[in-house]
Amino acid sequence: MKKFLLMLAGLATSVLMLTGCYNSQVIKVETYEYKQDIEDVDDEEVFASTDNSDEENKDVEELNSVSECELEDGIYLAEFNTDSSMFHVNEMCDGKGELKVENGQMTIHVSLASKKILNLYYGLAEDAAKDGAVLLEPSIDIIDYDDGTTDEVHGFDIPVPYLDDEFDVALIGTKGNWYDHKVSVSNPVLKSAKGEGSAELEQHAGYVYVGDYTIELDLEGGSGKASVASPAQIKKCDDGSLLLVVEWSSPNYDYMIVDGVKYFPVAPDAEASVFEIPVESFDEPLDVTADTVAMSKPHEIEYTLVFHPDTMKEVE
Repeated sequence: MKKFLLMLAGLATSVLMLTGCYNSQVIKVETYEYKQDIEDVDDEEVFASTDNSDEENKDVEELNSVSECELEDGIYLAEFNTDSSMFHVNEMCDGKGELKVENGQMTIHVSLASKKILNLYYGLAEDAAKDGAVLLEPSIDIIDYDDGTTDEVHGFDIPVPYLDDEFDVALIGTKGNWYDHKVSVSNPVLKSAKGEGSAELEQHAGYVYVGDYTIELDLEGGSGKASVASPAQIKKCDDGSLLLVVEWSSPNYDYMIVDGVKYFPVAPDAEASVFEIPVESFDEPLDVTADTVAMSKPHEIEYTLVFHPDTMKEVE
């Protein structure tokens, strides 16, 4: 009996010793794996996973650096591009908006296709839907079409953080849903500049020929949106006849008709449609027809050039 009890005691001791070793091995393995994980992780990665403040500050610094505007203060025409065929500038705007630069801050005004877009938001749609979000309110822009009709559309002043690269603009339509979009502004061309103590200086598209004479003129007819450069250049031909250089405010005129004769642009690389048309007398208005391709199909529009003979002068 004593032998049996001694055997039971020895067996129990062995079991306890084995159990203690197993638990010790498990703890050692877990501790080793934990230490190994910590040793493999760089301190910078640990802080990045627990504190994003440094990364956020870096993002803000990068945004501020690209937001610095290199353009001089003034008014520019710039291309306004979006990621949607339903969100774009009006067809009469030639894909452009009016970019205002003041004290290094840029804002572009765009006239849209209709009034179906109710508000814009500079940022993401999820933020636009939050209470207190500052929405961009529309203006009512009057669009004059080349066929003589007019329409009211919504226009918006959109902050521009930088040129060429995309940024976020959300919109809400008549159905009450916010949608995310990417937009970009590029290729600014100076329209007018403000100098200290001077008025705004209008700049034309630039036909390089300097005529023998110049004359001031007005354009009548059409919707009133189109214009021509004034003063205009007058070119004297070898036979004594005169050609008037007509520089339109748009590049979308593909021909003009004067006294039943069709004339085509003489400066295809210019930023505007430029024609040379014959003029027999500057004492009387001249009726002309100009064809525009700005709309879905070409339109011939009747105009009248009204001259101011007393302003005609020879180019020195």
